[in-house]
Amino acid sequence: MEKKQKPFFLNLFKITLPVTAITSLAHRVSGVLLFLSLPFYIYILQLSLRDQAGFDQAAQIMALWPARIVLLLMAWSILHHLLAGIRFLLTDMEVGVEISKARSTAWAVNLGAVVLLLIGAVILL
Repeated sequence: MEKKQKPFFLNLFKITLPVTAITSLAHRVSGVLLFLSLPFYIYILQLSLRDQAGFDQAAQIMALWPARIVLLLMAWSILHHLLAGIRFLLTDMEVGVEISKARSTAWAVNLGAVVLLLIGAVILL
């Protein structure tokens, strides 16, 4: 008879992923966030185009701090998804597939999205 192995406890906080995996995971997360935010943006657009009172109401909603935080999160999602998508398209064309180039472009995508978000936040807020 085979001896059963004890269950293995996998501590997810001790796993270190390479930067390329983090970029890929963030690309998927940003895509899901963009998809899930569509009803909110359609509602705000519909409300703002209805009449002047609807526009004022939409402006009041977007002026609230929770809405601004959601807006910043969605801005990061758009920026990261765009930059990572370009990176993945270049990878599909076999540009930057060497491990050192893949790591450096992954870092550029991750940092680039945050830097562009901060620049946009300073300008808009």
